[in-house]
Amino acid sequence: MVFPLGYLLLKAPELQRPFLYYIQIGLMLLWIVLLFVLDFALKIDFRQTQWMVISFVVLFFAGAGGMLGVAANAGRGWTISGVILFLVMAVLAFVQRAVTGF
Repeated sequence: MVFPLGYLLLKAPELQRPFLYYIQIGLMLLWIVLLFVLDFALKIDFRQTQWMVISFVVLFFAGAGGMLGVAANAGRGWTISGVILFLVMAVLAFVQRAVTGF
């Protein structure tokens, strides 16, 4: 996911995207990098510490919500499908938490 998002960042000045566009993509990139560092590079079991899990999930939803703004630049159809999928993802995340406790 880093490569397509990086490409979007490189093309943003050419397409005259607003500053919010950079924040939206930056949040998702930050989440991806954090996931890589915590899970794969440092192998920290952060999912056992509640404040770390909450921070991680908040950053994920901020990044995913930002991707809705990016999708909105592609047209109404992509915006609608993005919002529907975002809501499905949110519901499933909380259902998973309720069922598994993780």
